[in-house]
Parts: sequence; C-alpha cells; structure tokens
Amino acid sequence: MLNPTPPLDPTRLESYDYPLPAELIASRPMVPREAARLLRITQAGVADHRVADLPDLLQPGDLLVVNDTRVIPARLHGQRDQVPIEVQLHRQTGPDGWLAFAKPGKRLRVGHTITFDAGLSAAVLAKEEGGVIALRFNQAGAALTQAIATIGTMPLPPYIKRLADAQDRQDYQTVFATHDGSVAAPTAGLHLTPALLDQLAARGVGLTRVTLHVGAGTFLPVKVDDIRDHRMHSEWGAIGPEAAAALAAAQREGRAIIPVGTTALRVLEAAAAAGPIAQPFSGEIDLFIHPGYRFQVVDRLMTNFHLPKSTLVMLVSALAGIARVRAAYAHAIAQRYRFFSYGDACLIDRIEP
Repeated sequence: MLNPTPPLDPTRLESYDYPLPAELIASRPMVPREAARLLRITQAGVADHRVADLPDLLQPGDLLVVNDTRVIPARLHGQRDQVPIEVQLHRQTGPDGWLAFAKPGKRLRVGHTITFDAGLSAAVLAKEEGGVIALRFNQAGAALTQAIATIGTMPLPPYIKRLADAQDRQDYQTVFATHDGSVAAPTAGLHLTPALLDQLAARGVGLTRVTLHVGAGTFLPVKVDDIRDHRMHSEWGAIGPEAAAALAAAQREGRAIIPVGTTALRVLEAAAAAGPIAQPFSGEIDLFIHPGYRFQVVDRLMTNFHLPKSTLVMLVSALAGIARVRAAYAHAIAQRYRFFSYGDACLIDRIEP
C-alpha cells in the first residue's frame, strides 16, 4: 500500500512552494487590461473567467477597495569609485532620506557616497538588517522627487527578466495612482480600466480608495523554515474619512467588502486591529497574515498570482485554505494562466476553516 501524502503543515515554508514553468511569468500586461484571465476560487472549487466578467461576478452593493498609491521610478543607477551601484529605493524617511537596497551592497560602507546623474548623490548613513542601507541625498523635498523622476527607472520585479522601458511608466501604474510613494505596483489594480469601472458602477458596485505605499520588501524571500519566525518590513498606509465611512456602511448593511490587491487588504485588516473601521487610520503596517489569521473586514479578494514561498501566497492561503490555494494554482498552471505582476488574476472568497 502506498503511504498517504502527509498533511500540509501551515507553519512550514515548504508548504507554500510550487513548481512554475518560467514561460508562464508574464513580462507585459494583457491589452486591453481587462482581457486578462480571472480564476474564481470558491468553496465549491474553481471556475475560469476574464477580468471583463467582473460586473457579472459581483453583486449590487458590493464594495471594491483599491489602493491609490503611485509608483515612483525607484531604481537608480550610480557609482562609487567607478564601481557601478544599483540602488532600489525602499522607503522614504524624510525630505532627503531613504532606506534602500543596493547591489553590490557589500562594497558600501558607512560614510561612502554614491553619485548619480543630474548632480544627485547620496551618503550612506547606516547599514541595517536584511541588506537595507540608510541614505541621505544632497537634494530634498520637491527637488529630490524631480531628480528621482528624471534619472530613475520603473522598479520592475526581479522575475521580469528585462530592463524597464518607457512603456512600463504607463503599464506599471494603476488608473487610481495618485499619491507618490510606492516602489512596487499594487498589481491587482492594473487590470481595472475606466470602461470596466463604468460597467461596475452601472451594476451598482461601489468603490472606495485607501493608500499603502508598497516597499521593496514585498519581493524579499522568506528565509526561515518556520514561517512564524518571519518578520515583515513595515509600510505606511492610510484610510481617509470618506473610505472609513463607506467601509462602515458596508459592514453595517452586510454588503461584501472586496479589496483589489493584498496591499488594500492589509490596510483594512491593520486598521480593524487598531480600532473600529469607521475611524480614519494612518500608520506603519507590518501585519503578517498567514493561515490561522482571523479576518475582520474582508469578504473576498481580487489579487494576482503570487511567488512560491512568499508572504503573499501565505496571505491567500489564510483567506481560502492552504490546500485549496495549492489546487487552484495547479489548475492555473495546467490552464496556462500568466503569473505575477503583469499576469492574470484571481477572485477569492473568504472560506472559513
């Protein structure tokens, strides 16, 4: 008799691994964006759709919650003593300060200066855990923002094996992008277009906006075997008065709250942990959602497919169950869905264990 397959252990990193053919990693978005495929994941199983089907899949009164952060061209190329240095900005700390990752980071020491084009330079103030360096630029405020916009490139994720180009300045930005601060896109929102939003509004589906500035830590691998030992990088998020009122009304009336993307979800759940969702919220968020977490706000989630062994695949496993997510991803791979930032999407129900 064959030995039965051992049960998945939600605390172990290997439980979140899966094989993915490299050719399924999307390097460009679908055109038009709503033509992307959409995998519906419910307690009954999975069903194949397109993002354009959303008006038929959602109900009047449902509330979509989008992230209105704007991606900055956060990848800078400079040098130190004629050695090329690539800097990936991570999180702004002040008018002239940023935390960043650098390659090759081992060549940098506290007190070193990295020089860039357009007269921009940055001094290394500190080296922190996880490869993070603290930088102080020679420009500040609006001047620094303009310099970064001039010389920076869009920070495409490392699994997109090409250089960012002019088209990415449009493609790697949602239609909601308003507040500068992210160094990665809230990619589920990339699928939504003005025409599709008009159809959703005509269906009676509501929409409200929150903000979470995505840091480069979103791409860092989990390096511990027991995921409970993992520590998240913090990111700044906020819910304004209008969004708080819309969320509270939806909860009070029993209408579904559906974040578009894991970043919007984390803002909602972090705010709920801090107090009543009807209150505006702002602050640092380092919430790590994995199986065993009890959701307070979210009913469904629209999201892209996520990397093996990532905190984001752990998050969706907390929402729908680790075995169900593994089966859904296996279906998506068999059906040749496109994966990751420029890839296809899922619409996932919250399924209680």
